[in-house]
Amino acid sequence: MTGIWDHACIDATAAPLDEALIGLRRDIHRWPEPAGEERRTAGLVAERLRAAGLDVRTGVGGHGVVAVVEGAREGRTLLYRADMDALVVEQGTAGAAHLCGHDVHTVVGVGVAEVLAGLRDRFAGRVVVVFQPAEETLEGARAMLDDGVLEPHLPEEAYALHCGPLPVGVFAAMPGAGLPGLDVAHLELPGADTGRALLDRIAAMSTVRRPESDAELADLMAALQTPDGPLARFVLTGAQLAADADPVTADVWVRAWPEERHPEVRDDLRRLAAQAGARITFPAPPFPAMVCSPELTEAAAAHLRGHPGVDTVMTMPAAWPFSGEDFSLFLHRVPGAMFYLGVGEQGLPHSPGFTVDERAIGVGVRAMTALLLHRLDA
Repeated sequence: MTGIWDHACIDATAAPLDEALIGLRRDIHRWPEPAGEERRTAGLVAERLRAAGLDVRTGVGGHGVVAVVEGAREGRTLLYRADMDALVVEQGTAGAAHLCGHDVHTVVGVGVAEVLAGLRDRFAGRVVVVFQPAEETLEGARAMLDDGVLEPHLPEEAYALHCGPLPVGVFAAMPGAGLPGLDVAHLELPGADTGRALLDRIAAMSTVRRPESDAELADLMAALQTPDGPLARFVLTGAQLAADADPVTADVWVRAWPEERHPEVRDDLRRLAAQAGARITFPAPPFPAMVCSPELTEAAAAHLRGHPGVDTVMTMPAAWPFSGEDFSLFLHRVPGAMFYLGVGEQGLPHSPGFTVDERAIGVGVRAMTALLLHRLDA
């Protein structure tokens, strides 16, 4: 039996929440908490979820919060995930700031949970809503999974949103694509000058760089929509040199797409290190890329295109080159997808100029609620 819901009942349930959700976002934005320190944010989230009458677990994998919205009848189980931590920066409250949009992710998750709670007599199954700490350090998803976040209700599908530099009302889907993983190398160097020269050679391996203007951002967005374009295969490197250490050391990070390229990139790094007389080690295997299910992404995108308030669902067949994303670990356990939510075109996430058009919150809440209800009926 399918659910008894439509877009009108979603909007009627969501509308009274809009103003409070914007207020919650401003509160969280004013008091950003870096990875592993999301106590206040988690407390605000748990308070709202309990007020909606939901079963809430706290302290999952650190400061993680989990709420289960039970429908009126037995049915499928889905997972929706939002991350809560702020980005560490030189300026900002306690050295952190919400320059990646996790404050928006959090309040959209709260809104989705609250709207589903208001409609629980209209659908079968359940939605597990997960508020994750420590995404920026790629630690939170693993900690929550190790702490049993998928128990006792193993979901059949998992979904998430990320803010994107797109107009409000625009979503971006990534069938078979997503975000690159991360590989880290440690170098011991014969001297500071040799180290700087080696890092320059490593930097030359990069085939993409962060946009520095609106025109470059537009070029990047166009490249993401080109299946055989420059982002179908890329390497991006970065490094931090400890020139005053004894011995001189450097940490190097690499993002590569597709992730199958990491062995060849490691070989290139070993070769460059040997030529410079440096010692190179790789402390851990590469962190996995986030790859969205092609089938579920396409199905979800088709549904979103019919949702009121969604102007466009664009397709990005190439990977976003800059940020890792530990939602990848959820998608290694449960098939699903992440979508970019347009929050305005003012600045790139992780840049000082990043801002959010708060109208995107209501769009995200309504669209994701409708998607989850649609998938419960699948």
